[in-house]
Amino acid sequence: MASTPKGPQIQRLDVMVDKVTYDTFAKNCSHKGYATKVVIEKLMKKFNETGQM
Repeated sequence: MASTPKGPQIQRLDVMVDKVTYDTFAKNCSHKGYATKVVIEKLMKKFNETGQM
């Protein structure tokens, strides 16, 4: 019996962020039409590739 490969797994982040900072970030993402999850994933990927921001 063949099995299909699983999709990408999602890791839940447990971080402490100032509420005002997060609210401002989420609001700006919303105004620009981005999902906060996508922005964070792209920043993490860029950081891992370059080693710096």
